[in-house]
Amino acid sequence: MKRGVNKQSSATGSIRIISGQYRGRKLPVLNAQGLRPTTDRLKETLFNWLMPYVSQSTCLDMFAGSGSLGFEALSRYAKWCTFIEMAPQAANNIKQNLQTLKIDHSAAEVKQGDAFALCASLPQQFDLIFIDPPFHQQLVPRALDVLIHNNVLAKGALIYVECERQASTYSAPDNWQLIKQKDTSNLSSRLFELNDS
Repeated sequence: MKRGVNKQSSATGSIRIISGQYRGRKLPVLNAQGLRPTTDRLKETLFNWLMPYVSQSTCLDMFAGSGSLGFEALSRYAKWCTFIEMAPQAANNIKQNLQTLKIDHSAAEVKQGDAFALCASLPQQFDLIFIDPPFHQQLVPRALDVLIHNNVLAKGALIYVECERQASTYSAPDNWQLIKQKDTSNLSSRLFELNDS
């Protein structure tokens, strides 16, 4: 994992797309404060979990950062991805990488701003939501609250939550079924399914 300290706008690292139509492509990312792309190993685990669900899904990358999770979903034939990123330079970097991959406005959009405010006004529902916020800011409970109280989740939606291990004491709603989980000494990864019954 990368915790950058350089706030310059130059791209100083990269993310790699693991599988799908853009397999093997490396995309430049900013070495910016708080930017922490999901590791390849964990990303591979996550998308093995998601293998039956990604194709033709609509995705929300709620704290996009480098956009690594959203790009991987699009590579695996997700129909749509909305990327939300607070930092203007990181949001612009996602836009540039979408252009590099020739992914147009019919398949993706980038919204720059506060994820909580933007999620409250999104015009569509999503099949797959990635919640991977900056660490040490206690953002997961607020993110779950926004999803619960706004019309964001499609029927049977899957919600992936990645956070530091010490922040994994958050409570998911009773109708969210935990279907996959992986914990390490410093990281918690959980995949929930919305149970509509």
